[in-house]
Formats: sequence, structure tokens, C-alpha cells
Amino acid sequence: MLFFTDPVRVPDPEAVAERLPAGAGIVYRPFDASDAVGRGQRLSAIARARGLLLLAGADPALAKAIGAGGVHLPQRLVDSAAGIRRAYPSWRITAAAHDAQAVRAAQQAGVEAVVVSPVFPSNSPSAGAPLGVQGLAAIVADAALPIYALGGVNAKTVDALVGAGVYGLAGIEGFGA
Repeated sequence: MLFFTDPVRVPDPEAVAERLPAGAGIVYRPFDASDAVGRGQRLSAIARARGLLLLAGADPALAKAIGAGGVHLPQRLVDSAAGIRRAYPSWRITAAAHDAQAVRAAQQAGVEAVVVSPVFPSNSPSAGAPLGVQGLAAIVADAALPIYALGGVNAKTVDALVGAGVYGLAGIEGFGA
């Protein structure tokens, strides 16, 4: 499971991080917050103490500054994965994708997992039309790497994903604070 931070929709990501099970991940997205490094360092300390993976969203410099275990790239930056891998060979690198073509591009770029969204209607201001469970399942069936489902994934929608073949779940508000 992956928790994506959002300073507007989840103002206390540390509270969510404190409740995540060992092995879960946090994708820290500060969206240009003035306290990005400080909050990232607090999340990094929680991640270390609880056995969580911390990835910085789209920013290798931030990942390095906060001691993250890697980066999560938006779909538009997936081509940077190879260069990041050369610079930081031990990092985990994941990417976002919104269709099957983007998943193939992420595979070719060498990322370790892809977060596909939106599956269901989402409160994200940038979310496009939902893929639906069938659309997601078709993408998963064609993918050669782990796929996480994001976008409207919560306690009311999660059961619909049974049988879709996803590796894991990702959410923002679905984790609550």
C-alpha cells in the first residue's frame, strides 16, 4: 500500500504515517511548501522507525535531503528514471501512469512499479476520467511490473478491485487522518 501526501486534502500526513503497517510506503509530495524539507525529515524519521518506504514525489534533490529511499515520478517525468537510476542505484523508482501507453513507457524507462490512476472518481483536481475496474484490469493484464491502483480507492470501493490483478492499493484521503 502507498500513501500519497497532499497538504490540502491530508494536512497531517505524519498522523497517517504513524498508523501505516510495516512495509507500506509514503509518497511525499510537498507541492512547493515552504517547510518541505522539515516535514520530509519528520516523515523520514517515522518511516525509519516503522519500517516504511519513503519516496519523494518528482524531486531527487528533496529525496536526498530528507533521506528518502527513492522517488515517485509523475507520468510527464518518467523519461528521467534512467538518469536517476544511474545517480542513485540503490533507490526505488516508481511512476504514475494514466493509460496503457504510459505504463509501457514506464516499463521501458526501468521503474520498479507503476501507480495507475484514476480508477474511480477522485477528489484530485488533476484527475481525468476514471478508468474503471475493467480498464484497470486490462492495463494490469498487459503490464510486466507491479501495478498499484489509485484514484477514489477507499473503504467503499476497494472490494471492487478484487480480481483486477493489482499488486497493491494507493490512496490519499482513503487513509484518513
